[in-house]
Amino acid sequence: MVVKIKKMTKKLFYLLLLISALSNYGCSPAGMLATGGSGALVVAEGERSMGTVIDDATIKVNIAAKFLNADNSLFVNINTSVLEGRVLVTGLVDNQEIRIDAVRLAWEVEGVQEIINEIEIGNRTSLKDYASDLWINTQARAVAAKTVGIKAITFNFETIQGKIYIAGISARPDLLDEMILALKNIKGVNEIVNYVIIREKI
Repeated sequence: MVVKIKKMTKKLFYLLLLISALSNYGCSPAGMLATGGSGALVVAEGERSMGTVIDDATIKVNIAAKFLNADNSLFVNINTSVLEGRVLVTGLVDNQEIRIDAVRLAWEVEGVQEIINEIEIGNRTSLKDYASDLWINTQARAVAAKTVGIKAITFNFETIQGKIYIAGISARPDLLDEMILALKNIKGVNEIVNYVIIREKI
């Protein structure tokens, strides 16, 4: 009986996780949103089919489930952004073995086409470091909004020890370059890693 309850609880958790991911893909004039970790992966309306969006949400949920079942706090320490089966993994872990394990688990998920491994080894030495990264992320979103306007919602920002990772889709490389230039001026930023896919206008 206890085993059945545990299995049902686990299934319910995964179902709620999937519903949460899919509900965050709600359509709006601005675009379609998928939240995860401390940031949000947003894809502009019309640039992806709803089927692709759902596939990516499913991949994200399945990776989260793998991390949740791992014994090394992967679910807490690692963030994922999924775009057309392309998975960007970021985070901070204690050693190389955990880093490798995270990538291995992500590859086990059906639908994953590519993994960009930006997991770093180390630790935030204080709460101040963590707060600094959160502050940089907030500033990055504000800078993006000021630079590219409403298209700022089409980018995902993750900051780890002053390094900003950007993911998303853009049809305006000129605006993207302008935004990256502005991001470099945020206090505390020491590097910007750009994983934005440039999509030609139709």
